[in-house]
Amino acid sequence: MRRPTASPERLIPPPTANPLDLLILRIDTLAGVMRHFACICLALASAASAAPSRLIVARGAWASFDRGAACEAVAKPLRPARERDAQPYIAIAFDRAGPRQGQLFAQLRRPARAGSSVILTVGAQPFLLAARGASAWSKDVRQEQAIIAAMRAAGGMRIEARDLAGRRMTDRFLLDGAPTAIDGAAAACSLRR
Repeated sequence: MRRPTASPERLIPPPTANPLDLLILRIDTLAGVMRHFACICLALASAASAAPSRLIVARGAWASFDRGAACEAVAKPLRPARERDAQPYIAIAFDRAGPRQGQLFAQLRRPARAGSSVILTVGAQPFLLAARGASAWSKDVRQEQAIIAAMRAAGGMRIEARDLAGRRMTDRFLLDGAPTAIDGAAAACSLRR
């Protein structure tokens, strides 16, 4: 016995349909499945990273936060991101019980071209960072200490890279308030909870 085929009207849910029914209808290709899987993963990651943060100190262009297992001093660049770009930022991270004790992390506007250099210049002192995709970070403890020492003496810094299309990306950051925010993050994460 043949099963009746669904008419197009039966494939379109009524306006009062369950949102999950709409989701199931949209997952009709492998690309759709992957896109929805990525959205679900992003939502779960956002929920996990949305753990309560406590503001430690905010001075000048910098603020530091206690995020539980880690503390960070964070700054946004002078120029905001365009709609299609990620919001760049720079952070100095300290773990309560982990290996990061002053690690610099940078979120770039766009992914950097593989094999290209990502250069952080603090005042006039350049630092070559490790990078993958749209992330860049300090290479080791010695470099982290040198970066923080340079940040204490300089008035500004910039991070430069080439994106996947070979276009130059540059973000500039003020260092007003950076020493206070870094010291606040370091002190907060040196305390036991």
